[in-house]
Amino acid sequence: MGRVVLVTGVARQLGGRFVRRVLREPDVDRVIGVDAVPPEHHLGGAEFVQADIRQPTIGKLLAEYDVDTVVHMDINGTPLGSRGSRTTVKETNVIGTMQLLGACQKAPRVARLVVKSSTSGYGAAPRDPAVFSETTQPKSLPSGGFAKDVIEVEGYVRGFARRRPDVAVCVLRFANVLGPCADSPLAEYFALPVLPTIIGFDPRLQFVHEDDAIEVLRIGAGEPRRGTLNSGTFNIAGDGVLLLSQAARRLGRPTLPLLSPTVTWLSSVLRAAGITDFSPEQIRLLTHGRVVDTTQMRETLGFQPKHSTAAAFADYVRSRGPGLLPPEALARTVDRLAAALPARAAGQN
Repeated sequence: MGRVVLVTGVARQLGGRFVRRVLREPDVDRVIGVDAVPPEHHLGGAEFVQADIRQPTIGKLLAEYDVDTVVHMDINGTPLGSRGSRTTVKETNVIGTMQLLGACQKAPRVARLVVKSSTSGYGAAPRDPAVFSETTQPKSLPSGGFAKDVIEVEGYVRGFARRRPDVAVCVLRFANVLGPCADSPLAEYFALPVLPTIIGFDPRLQFVHEDDAIEVLRIGAGEPRRGTLNSGTFNIAGDGVLLLSQAARRLGRPTLPLLSPTVTWLSSVLRAAGITDFSPEQIRLLTHGRVVDTTQMRETLGFQPKHSTAAAFADYVRSRGPGLLPPEALARTVDRLAAALPARAAGQN
């Protein structure tokens, strides 16, 4: 028999795409998709089981289907669509992970665990190093929000790895995932008609294209290729960085520089109106930025993203259409102004 893969968080676009991709692996015999709500997209030939990973029933599923590979993707910063709340998300992230790991510990057939984590756990602070490696400790631990969830989740995963050394554990710390189907908080921020920014700051940002995210998850869930190792913790990001100002210009969105207290007030208004989850940790990211080192991703995991940070953002921009200040129209206007100024100066002389 081939491998039996259980994937959590399949109601989200990324989870659904991964299920359809891993089904095509020649050594995979069966894929079980699990989520608390039915997905609105198809899962190919995968079997969907509606279950809440916060409940002990997840252990019964592992035993019933003889699961040997678990891909935990139900770790997120925002609720799915209009459902749930921040409290529900936190419970799913932390308590759901605890329940899932407890079930995996009791399931002797489980041989591989992949966890979709985030670089948010490094935080974003003024005294941060220029680049975070997998072993860098954050200068100031996040006090709440998704970043704190990530730290707690990874702590439980390390405990599980100690208790079950026979299980190959792969933790993938993703930078912000972008692409046509991205539903991350930062994707929602870039979708605003005007981008609030912090006066005096132009942070460096990194992105992962959703196609690359699917591929690296596939690598983590399979047997390692010769000369590579897919057990451990890996930063996942596209090559290069983008400044927030560069991203705004390429998106064609005007920016609205504000003082930090004003942005904090505006973020609460946007959250209350249900426009976007403009959280305090996102404000810190848009103030100080965050860049991670991906040497281990390339040299140990053996993964080279097809899309750079700039290319991932460009694909996101194409999917969203022109903003209020389309770059091409802005460039033409600047060219016309530049051509008109010498002519006017010559006329005055």
